[in-house]
Amino acid sequence: MSDATKASNFIEEIIYEDLNNGLSQDTLRFRFPPEPNGYLHIGHASAICLNFGLGEKFGQPVNLRFDDTNPAKEESKYVDAIQEDVKWLGYKWDNLCYASDYFQELYDWAVQLVKDGKAYVDSQSSEEIASQKGSPTEPGVDSPYRNRSVEENLALFEGMKNGDYGESEHVLRAKINMQSTNMLMRDPIMYRVVNRAHHRTGTDWKIYPMYDWTHGESDYLEQITHSFCTLEFLPHRELYDWFLDQIVDPNKIRPKQREFARRNVSHTVTSKRKLQKLVESGVVTGWDDPRMTTISGLRRRGFTAASLRNFATSIGIAKRDNLVDLNHLEFHLREDLNKVADRVMCVLDPVKLVITNYPDDKVEMLQAENNQEDDSRGFREVPFSKELYIEREDFKEEANKKYFRLSIGKEVRLKNGYIIKGEGCIKDANGNITEIHATYDPDSQSGSGSEASLRKVKGTLHWVSAAHAVPVEVRLYDRLFTVPSPDTDKEKDFMEFVNTDSLEVITAMAEPSVKELEVGTSVQFQRIGYFCVDKDSTEEKIVFNRTVGLRDTWAKIDA
Repeated sequence: MSDATKASNFIEEIIYEDLNNGLSQDTLRFRFPPEPNGYLHIGHASAICLNFGLGEKFGQPVNLRFDDTNPAKEESKYVDAIQEDVKWLGYKWDNLCYASDYFQELYDWAVQLVKDGKAYVDSQSSEEIASQKGSPTEPGVDSPYRNRSVEENLALFEGMKNGDYGESEHVLRAKINMQSTNMLMRDPIMYRVVNRAHHRTGTDWKIYPMYDWTHGESDYLEQITHSFCTLEFLPHRELYDWFLDQIVDPNKIRPKQREFARRNVSHTVTSKRKLQKLVESGVVTGWDDPRMTTISGLRRRGFTAASLRNFATSIGIAKRDNLVDLNHLEFHLREDLNKVADRVMCVLDPVKLVITNYPDDKVEMLQAENNQEDDSRGFREVPFSKELYIEREDFKEEANKKYFRLSIGKEVRLKNGYIIKGEGCIKDANGNITEIHATYDPDSQSGSGSEASLRKVKGTLHWVSAAHAVPVEVRLYDRLFTVPSPDTDKEKDFMEFVNTDSLEVITAMAEPSVKELEVGTSVQFQRIGYFCVDKDSTEEKIVFNRTVGLRDTWAKIDA
C-alpha cells in the first residue's frame, strides 16, 4: 500500500512525506495544547480527535500540555475539566505537561537572546508600542529603546523577573524586523509583568512568557515532531520558526508547525468570550448547560463520545474554514444512541385512556424489548391496566384516512400490548378532551401467537399505566440559535439570534423502570427521541434532558 493510499487527509500526507524523507516513525510525537482559561468546546473535540487519532494511527505518544502562561485567566478547575473531557472522549495521553514546567528554560533562553542582541526591554506603554507597529501596508517604527545596551537590558529584565516593576512599566521584545510584511515579526513581545498568583507556581514568577515564545519552545523541549493548529496561526508560523532558529540543537528533533481549518458547526458559537457572555447574561445556566457547545454541556445533554469521534472522522481535515450542518453531528448521535440506548415509554403530554372492557382490578406485566437492535440487552416488564396515559396528539375524534393514530371507530395497537378501538371521549366545559374511552381485543396481545395478535393495524402508540406512572421533569432542549451562523453578521450582535424557545420544561409520565436509571444514562423514549438522566435528578424527582429527536425537525425550518 502506498503512502498516498494510507493517508486519509493532507495532515497525514505531511507526516508520510516526512517519513519518506528520513524521519523515523519511532520519533513521531504529537500533542494537544489547550489553554486552561475555560471549558473545551466542540471545536476542541475535533482537535483532540485529530491529534490523538494520529497517535493511534502511527502508534506513537501524544502529550496533553496546558499552555498556562496567563495567570490572570487560568484556573485549576479548567485543568481538571479539560482532563476529564479528554478521558471521556476515550483518549489517553502519554505525558501530562504544562508550559509552566519550562518557565526556567524559557527565561534562560530569553537571557541568551538579550546577550546575543536579539531581544531588548521596551519601556513604552502598550498603546505606544501598538501605534509604532504600523499596518499591513505601512512599515513599523523602531522603539526608542531598541538599541539599549546588553547590560541595561539584562539589568531591567532581571528586575522584571524579581518583581521590581509594575505591570505596565516594561516588556521584553524580540529584535527582529520592524519593516517585515508579517506584522507578527515586528519585534513581538516575549515577556510581560503579571502580578497575579499562578495556579501551579504561585508567586514564584513575576514575569510570564507570551504564547508565541512559549509554544514552539515547549514543542521543542517535548520533542514534538508535528505541531498542528488551526488556520489563524498560519501567520504565526514564521515567528514560530524564527524563535526555534535561536535555540534548536541540530542533533535534536525540530518541531514543524502546520495548520488546518476550523470545523465550525451550524447554530453554535465556539468563541470562549461569546460562550462566557451566554453564561454571564443568564441565557444559559452555566458552562455545562445542555444547550452549550462545550464538551461538558454536550456530555450532560446526552451526546456520546463515540458520536463526537465519528463526527470528527466523517468531516475530515480541510485547508479552508467551513460550516458543518448540525444535522450531520446529530446523524452520528442518533446512529450511536440507536445501538446503545435502551427503550422506555414516556408520555410527554398525557391524556387518560380508559379501556372500558378491561377488568377494573387487573394488572398485567407485559414483556418489552429493551433494545430491538441488540437482543443481548434483554427484556423488561411493563405494567398494564385499565387506565393508561397516551399522548394527547395521538387521539382525534374524527380523522381522515392518513391519520394512523387513535380515533373513534378506528383501531390501533398499544406498544407490546393489545389492539384497541376508539369508542368516545369526555370533554371539559372548554371543549378540551379529558378522557378517552376505548375497548380492547383480549386475544390480540403482542407476541401471544394468536390469530388476533397477528392482525395488522396501521398505528402503534406508546402508553403508560396511570396507576404506575412516574411523574418526571423533562427539559426539552432545542438549538440555542435560530440561524446557522450567529456570529458572522457584522451588523448584529450574535445575542440577537438567541432562540428564546430553546428550553421548555414539562412534567411527563414515565413507566416505572425509569426509577432504576442512573445519572448520565441515555434512553430512547419510544416514538419521541433520545433523553438523558440529568445530574439535577433526586430521589423525589427524576430529570431528563432531551438529547435529540428521532428525526430532524429543523430541516424544514432551515430550508
